[in-house]
Amino acid sequence: MPPLVKICGLKTPEEVDAAIRHGATHIGLNHYQPSPRYIDLKAAAELRKQASAGGLKVALLLVNASPQLLGAAYDEVRPDIIQFHGREAPEWIGAVKQHARVEVWKAVGLKDAGTLERSQQYRGVVDRLLFDAPAQAMPGGTGTRFDWSLLVNHRHTMDWGIAGGLTPANVAEAIAATGAPLVDVSSGVESAPGVKDVDKIAAFLKAAGR
Repeated sequence: MPPLVKICGLKTPEEVDAAIRHGATHIGLNHYQPSPRYIDLKAAAELRKQASAGGLKVALLLVNASPQLLGAAYDEVRPDIIQFHGREAPEWIGAVKQHARVEVWKAVGLKDAGTLERSQQYRGVVDRLLFDAPAQAMPGGTGTRFDWSLLVNHRHTMDWGIAGGLTPANVAEAIAATGAPLVDVSSGVESAPGVKDVDKIAAFLKAAGR
């Protein structure tokens, strides 16, 4: 079975349509204002409707959001998944999951084996860990990959996936190296920061086996 594929940071109906047509299983909508992929909640809600009608699951990406922002975002967008991409504590994520009754993912910047050990604090709390490159100026979407060998022979105790520096040229290698059940791409299918290239979306999904 090919892995699940999430195209993250979509901003236009044309980009969502490309994800649907070429076989993505998930999309991500970024509500983190400093990001070039940021969209407001009204636009996110419209894209969520389009994606859901096309059979895709929709993740709403938030970074260290206040309870007020998180509540407003959930109420307006009604995503399938809330993807936490900041310094959110397991207790906070667990409370959100219990209150909103929504799937929750946590992105983890994978630096070394110690990061894998620390990620166990999310066991029983999150529905999926997303291993990403360590945060730089932005928490994700930097086009930087982590050392895939860190995941070789690692015994996973949660559903998981990989992100960070994936492109149409290397995603097949990443899947073969890690056995990832889900791959997540953002900058790797862009022509400029925050601008998706529909041909690259198609190429990525083909290379991932969709």
